[in-house]
Amino acid sequence: MGDYEDYARKNFEDNGPKVNAGKKKEVAFGLEEAEALNAVNYPAKDTTTEAASKAAPVAAAPAAATTESVSTLAAAGAGVALGRGLDVGTANLVSSCQDGTGNVNLKIQRNAFIDIDCDDYTRNMLTRLGVQYVVVNNRMVVVGDPAFELANIFNRNTRRPMKDGMISPDESDALPIEKMLLETLLGQPQQQGEVCYYSVPAEPIDADLNVVYHQGVFGGLLKGLGYEPKPLIEGHAVVFSELADDDFTGIGISCGGGMFNVCVAYKSIPALSFSTTRGGDWIDRNVASVLGISSSRACGMKEKGVDLTNPQGREEEAVEIYYRNLISYTLKNIKERFESSSTMPKFPDPVSIVCAGGTSMVGGFVQVFQEEFEKIQFPLEVKEIRLAEDPLYSVSKGCLVASLSESA
Repeated sequence: MGDYEDYARKNFEDNGPKVNAGKKKEVAFGLEEAEALNAVNYPAKDTTTEAASKAAPVAAAPAAATTESVSTLAAAGAGVALGRGLDVGTANLVSSCQDGTGNVNLKIQRNAFIDIDCDDYTRNMLTRLGVQYVVVNNRMVVVGDPAFELANIFNRNTRRPMKDGMISPDESDALPIEKMLLETLLGQPQQQGEVCYYSVPAEPIDADLNVVYHQGVFGGLLKGLGYEPKPLIEGHAVVFSELADDDFTGIGISCGGGMFNVCVAYKSIPALSFSTTRGGDWIDRNVASVLGISSSRACGMKEKGVDLTNPQGREEEAVEIYYRNLISYTLKNIKERFESSSTMPKFPDPVSIVCAGGTSMVGGFVQVFQEEFEKIQFPLEVKEIRLAEDPLYSVSKGCLVASLSESA
């Protein structure tokens, strides 16, 4: 594991940050400067008309993702359909909208930041590397992917505005950072009161938490930007984006950084929704603990490439062990909740289980999920277990489906 810091440093110095955010100058903290912190536009893979109908069944045109910004589309005369989708994730924020030709525009930003001493050397280094930063209380703050890369170089943990799927009670700077990131991702609405569906976790079953405050905070931030905020449970969003061909019937699981969110739906109506406070961050914390490294480095090692079906070395074996435990824990909770519910509908046909979210993107995830599934007597006949077509964007696409449906 000792070579990961060298890998991170060399990659950062050779290639610069993943986000080269505009002008190389120091800026003051405030929303008017947020536009300088450009989020990255990540394209999802090209989709066919058939696949697009799964992602956006309410849209008449295909919904393949592009990298054009909303402002570029508007300038080109393509137009943007009313309605936005927003995945509010512990690890990433993802926004989506649909242009006039039916293409879905996606923007993603890592939901993290790091503060650094405000000295001439560090300022010059960040400027040379093209890393945008803001100044808060005489400290430089770097947000998004560059923050994650710098944390790996300095063997520090990033600061996270969210913890366990909700606004972090331990971060005093959480709200201004989130406000800035949301304005960067969404911009201003096309008209006052444009509908924006945003993801919220279901009530957790393994922690004494509720989502009321978290839902209210993000609703207020979106309303302040001029949107009409509408909450949508994460697992339900996965059902909307991935199960159109199954008449929106099946099990959607959002495998996020802070939580796993589960929704069992019948013809688009949630029959069972819950969350657990174990996710990718839980894996990172435990791997970091047993290996004696930072959580950020454990996450970086995981994202660098691990195959759960063929772990190499002690570090990857630790990742595989905690992934397997997390999947087993999730499946057992689905089984227990399903069996104890008195209102569960009868499913006449076998259903699909679809997994989405960044935590599901590790190599071998579906195979391990299948192995753990076969160890329990699941109370429902399942025809397939699969990944979402674009796991990282699935929740945002589901929110967009809901927004377009309401705005139509």
